[in-house]
Amino acid sequence: MADVRFLIVDDFSTMRRIVRNLLKELGHADADEAEDGAAALHKLRNGKFDMVITDINMPNMNGFELLTQIKSDEKLKHLPVLMVTAEARKEDIIAAAQGGAAGYIVKPFTKATLEEKLTNIFRKMGWA
Repeated sequence: MADVRFLIVDDFSTMRRIVRNLLKELGHADADEAEDGAAALHKLRNGKFDMVITDINMPNMNGFELLTQIKSDEKLKHLPVLMVTAEARKEDIIAAAQGGAAGYIVKPFTKATLEEKLTNIFRKMGWA
């Protein structure tokens, strides 16, 4: 499934670039970026995306707040959201799952880990 359009959300441009490059290596060249949840929500409401990969800890609107906004929006709630964080805290993992996240990934992660998470999500979505 190569024509998935991703929105990568992270307050660090380096991390956005890393994720974008990994996606490209996995055959997903169609990606846009946002520096926080607020900017991401604006792009999601005004563009066409298939999936969101978001950091949790960000200024303005964090990943959990973004997840809540996406899942409570009729036009966006179908979007799978992959949460990315530097801390593997059990309460964060539970909150992500309860909030409707499609998956959870801990930094730093490898291309293989990202590929595995995406494959699982694609399967769940019926894309694979």
